[in-house]
Amino acid sequence: MNKISILQCQQLTKRYNQGGLDVDVLKGVNLSIGVGERVAIMGASGSGKSTLLHLLGGLEKASGGEVVLDGVSVNKVNATKLAKLRNKSLGFIYQSHHLLGEFTVLENVAMPLLIGGQSVKHAIVRATELLQRVGLGHRMEHKPGEISGGERQRAAVARALINKPGVVLADEPTGNLDSKTADQVYQLMLELNQELNVSFLVVTHDHDLAAKMGKVLHMEDGVITG
Repeated sequence: MNKISILQCQQLTKRYNQGGLDVDVLKGVNLSIGVGERVAIMGASGSGKSTLLHLLGGLEKASGGEVVLDGVSVNKVNATKLAKLRNKSLGFIYQSHHLLGEFTVLENVAMPLLIGGQSVKHAIVRATELLQRVGLGHRMEHKPGEISGGERQRAAVARALINKPGVVLADEPTGNLDSKTADQVYQLMLELNQELNVSFLVVTHDHDLAAKMGKVLHMEDGVITG
């Protein structure tokens, strides 16, 4: 493993106020993801896995601690710079594909590049290359509602990689798929990790998926237990 860190956090905490009570969801999490590394985080529902992913991805603000992405402290940049950093350095895959139904698969995959200010021509070429790579060259002009669940998730993987991010954060990426389709998505993620040297941090309940990662961590009651 390349020891250079692409994403790390130190003493990360998150506290919510629920019904007048303070609830500590994360309690001082330390984590470092190396370039090209594959890491799975497992744990029971409510252990803090998804909250950790949201904080690492800049989707929520931490109550304490620090997140450093691609050498930049997420805590110390304004919203505009954070949005640019996320667009450039991060890819996201969710349990639900989050593709926009009114757009074609090609348009969905190209969208992060267009949001980042790239030309339509460049975005279409790049999206076409990735969709062919993930086996969806014949589905580019279809809408998400016209393709299978596994195909939608493969399109989501392509979209996550469109900006050539350093790290992809995946929250239960195979949670809605049958075992055969899930295995196809696993294999795709592993191949892309090796081909592109992109890091993957995957939150999952799936022991088969976790076993395919390079490292498995466990969360319990807001801390990483190993």
